[in-house]
Order: sequence, then C-alpha cells, then structure tokens
Amino acid sequence: MNDYTASEMMIVAAARMLADARVVFVGIGLPNIACNLAQRTVAPRLELIYESGVYGARPARLPLSIGDPCLVSGAVGVMPISQLLQYYLQRGLIDVGFLGAAQIDRYGNLNTTVIGDYQQPKVRLPGSGGACEIALMCRRVLIITRLSRRTFVEKLDFVTSPGFLEGGDARARLGRYGEGPAAVITDMGIFRFDRITREMFLASLYPGCTVERVQEQVSWPLRVADRLGTVAPPAEEELRILRQELDPAGRLRM
Repeated sequence: MNDYTASEMMIVAAARMLADARVVFVGIGLPNIACNLAQRTVAPRLELIYESGVYGARPARLPLSIGDPCLVSGAVGVMPISQLLQYYLQRGLIDVGFLGAAQIDRYGNLNTTVIGDYQQPKVRLPGSGGACEIALMCRRVLIITRLSRRTFVEKLDFVTSPGFLEGGDARARLGRYGEGPAAVITDMGIFRFDRITREMFLASLYPGCTVERVQEQVSWPLRVADRLGTVAPPAEEELRILRQELDPAGRLRM
C-alpha cells in the first residue's frame, strides 16, 4: 500500500488534524470521509455531529448523506435540527466545523451558493444549509478542497460562509464568534492563516509537490511559510481503512 492518490493524501492529512478535537460538525463529501477516518484512527472518542440532528454518530460505514439511517444507529442522541443548532452550535460547544467549498478566497471566505451572477448563475450550488452558522460559531474551522484556479479565486461570486472577511480584524469586529478558519487542506498541501493579516499562506507540502505547482492552481500571488513543512505520507493502516472500510468504490479518494 505504499502507492497512494493525491485525494487519499488529502483525506489522511485532514483526518490527522482532528487528533486533538472532541466534537466536530461534519459536512458531507470530503469532510465526511476525513472525519470518519479520524474516528477510526487518531481520534476514537471523536463525537460526530450531522446537520440532520444526530449527535455523537458512530456510523458502521461511510454515510451517503446527512439523512443516511446509518447515522442514527449507535449515536448518542437524535433531535430536531433547531435544537441541535441552538443547544450545541449557538452555545459554542463544538470544537471544529469541517467544511468543503466550491470557491475560497485568500481570507478563507467560502462560496457554496452560485457560480456566476446570482440572478443568472452559470451553476446553482446547494447553498449554505448550516455552513454559514458552522463557519461563524464553531470554535475553529477546517476546510478541505482540491486545488484549482476555479476554486482558489481572487474574488468569490457569492459569500456563503465568512472566513476572515476582508482580513485583519474584520471578523473580530463582528463580536464574540468562533476563531475562524484554522487550516485549508488540499490535494497538494496545507494552508494556514497569518495571525495579523489573516491572509492564507502555504504552510506545508505533500511528498512530491512543489510551491510552483501549488501557485499554478491559486489565483493570487501565494504567500509561503519561512519554514515550509512536509506532511508524512499515509500509513498502511490509514490506507486500508480508506480503501476497504470507508470508500471501497473509490468515489471520494480517487
């Protein structure tokens, strides 16, 4: 199992970032598989929360959606969505919100609403759901998405979920919300955010990837850490769980 895909590397890197988390609000797609891998490896006590109203999910297989019945079996609790959002999310009791995006800008703002003009879009996307509230109210936010100039854009077509807004202290001026984006995990490396300017910078690369290749997929001049890290490749057990238990058909990891 020494060979692995870029998507597998991304999912494994994302799962490892949950080692210190206790409660995570899970988005569908790549966040879903990363969180379920973390629960089976670095964070066995991780409580998974899904927007359908499930708290403490321990699914036996990878859920296909937030309405998948496998989420209920073994969960700590099931409740109306309004109660989940009020009692847990809005009270600041969730450590990590894990989100994906169709577009992201240099300050971690996300678009999952439309591509193109809002009134006459080229593509109509699923919208916010609970993503805006997750981005605002979780203690920290992790974002997972593949690198592409269509995704990493200079200006969003629509701001669905706020990151650091215009940068600097713009988010802090909103009031007492969560800390905002902590990292962006991609298929070439991991980005973090400057503590002062709040601009995204490349913090670490995956084996075989280069700064030049990353810059080709980012629509603005890329900032790079002074000490650029390297992420360890997937372990055999991480790959086994991904390939045999979570995604044997390869829908997300290829």
